[in-house]
Amino acid sequence: MRPKIYLFGDSITEESFSDGGWGYSGYNTRWALKVKEKVFPPPESGDAPLAVTVFFGANDASLPDRCSGFQHVPLEEYKQNLVAIVAFLKKRWPSTRIILITPPPIDEDGRLLHPFFDDSSGLPERTNEAAGSYAKQCLAVAAECGVSAIDLWRKMQQFPGWQKGYLSDGLHLTANGNKVVFEEVIGRLREEQISLETLPADLPLIAEINPNDPLKSFEN
Repeated sequence: MRPKIYLFGDSITEESFSDGGWGYSGYNTRWALKVKEKVFPPPESGDAPLAVTVFFGANDASLPDRCSGFQHVPLEEYKQNLVAIVAFLKKRWPSTRIILITPPPIDEDGRLLHPFFDDSSGLPERTNEAAGSYAKQCLAVAAECGVSAIDLWRKMQQFPGWQKGYLSDGLHLTANGNKVVFEEVIGRLREEQISLETLPADLPLIAEINPNDPLKSFEN
């Protein structure tokens, strides 16, 4: 079987497959726990994936008294849900590397310009401060569970103009924002000795094909 890497997350993960990109739209960790058995194949279905990225928190961090309050998950529950997701993955595939990704920063002005629902309050349904609190809990879970983590919330804010350069609507990622995530994930995988150089090829490479007898390379 060809080596696999699973990406488990919300719409930020889902949109990674769009132009320039890097789930389950609108999902939080509470809902993710409900569907985990349906999302991932049973252990007897084949080889364990090499790695799983878990990228939740942006919806959990929705403010409870704003228009996206139905997506809100309290901070302590968010932490326990992440712990449960990691425990589930470890039990299913003990050798699989797990990478937690914090929610990204929030550009509140961008959220006001691109609301998900009709909202006359004039207030963003997410704030950068709240996202930062959930990012810290995500990192705490990674340390507690002994898995890798990417502090996307802090990483993106290190660059001037991140609000528009990395976020398309104050929440979701631009092509450049997705590039940041990709490079961070690739870096963590390399730390776990997973890279193009270390993975076996499941089909003959051009350098391995005998020009005098090309089909012979496909006999094994």
